[in-house]
Amino acid sequence: MGEVFAARYELIDPIGRGGVGAVWRAWDHRRKRYVAAKVLQQSDAHTLLRFVREQAMRIDHPHVLAPASWAADDDKVLFTMDLVDGGSLAHLIGDYGPLPPRFVCTLLDQLLAGLSAVHAEGVVHRDIKPANVLLHATGTGRPRLRLSDFGIALRKGEPRLTETHLVIGTPGYFAPEQLLGAEPDFTADLYAVGLLALYLLTGRKPDAEALVERFTAQGGLPGAPEPVPDPLWQVIGGLLQPDPEARFRTATGARKALAAASELLPENTEADSVEVFDQIGPLPPGFGPDGPAARPQPAPEPDPAPPPSPSETGSFQLAPPIPVPPAQPVDAAATPPAPTGGPGGPGGPQQPPAPAPVAGPGGYPPGRPRPTEPPTPGPYGPTAMTGARGSTERRPGPPARVVVPVLLLALVCFAIGVWALTAS
Repeated sequence: MGEVFAARYELIDPIGRGGVGAVWRAWDHRRKRYVAAKVLQQSDAHTLLRFVREQAMRIDHPHVLAPASWAADDDKVLFTMDLVDGGSLAHLIGDYGPLPPRFVCTLLDQLLAGLSAVHAEGVVHRDIKPANVLLHATGTGRPRLRLSDFGIALRKGEPRLTETHLVIGTPGYFAPEQLLGAEPDFTADLYAVGLLALYLLTGRKPDAEALVERFTAQGGLPGAPEPVPDPLWQVIGGLLQPDPEARFRTATGARKALAAASELLPENTEADSVEVFDQIGPLPPGFGPDGPAARPQPAPEPDPAPPPSPSETGSFQLAPPIPVPPAQPVDAAATPPAPTGGPGGPGGPQQPPAPAPVAGPGGYPPGRPRPTEPPTPGPYGPTAMTGARGSTERRPGPPARVVVPVLLLALVCFAIGVWALTAS
């Protein structure tokens, strides 16, 4: 895809080139449409100042192609305009040669309408020529013209960027007073329109110096050159007067005279044979009528799967039971025998041995108090009990057949509680 300029304009392909930059077809990602982008390489302060002046010419008119927005990126600046795809009047003459008079009247009417809006803003264009008058691709329908390229335009009252006596513009389309270094004025633009009209009617660039000589020799309006109709020549001759004071003073006045002259032209259908077609060419691969094609996005890498929870597996894994050693009952027979002998020790009168105590039920000796229920296991084992004589001894715990089921029941209850929390 193309370079994205200032995070908004995607430059696609160049469609024109000038002395200070190039014009590109671009896609405006914000407004979702194709535009023409004039890109300037900042070569010097003088060129940059002209560029800034040009982008400030915001003239809104159907027949004026003025800058619409601008942007800067690194060492480049650009401004954008509507994209006009039918080429210029120079392309049209190159394809068809001399144009039908009624078709020329339509083009001149639109050009004078746009120039009237430019002059109303106090701007002198100073570079009206066939290459700067563009056309939309309308086929064989009514043409639509746009006056473009305000690179050397000057707003009246602004300081000039060139020396006073330096002539700037395109040779062959200067008014006589411009060649003498006069200040730019609206009538100089009207003179260039007259030269452009001759170019459209004859198919060749007019000789401005020869025209001045003819007007001077005749002392007025000379005869119409071939193949210009006389009614139309009256208007064109009024635009080409060497004396600025004898010319049409405004574009609006010239346009009114042109409308009256076109009514006197004979009807013909030759204008239907002129086709204004696309001169830019097809879009490059990756672009369509609705903008750039969708870029393929890489598939995101999957996250590692977490271990399955009990609610996902549908079963619980119980911990193995804790082994509990069996309780050892107290054995009364293991009681050591009483010492023999009388009160005086060995050799004294013998006393009959005391009968051995018999262990009662549960292994408890007779005469010792029995608990009414088994001792409750503590957190780390059976609870220590205090004997009758104050000594501490470990009482036997419950048998394993009681402990294991209780532990299993507790684990099952715990697992059910975990499952209930997970499911909620």
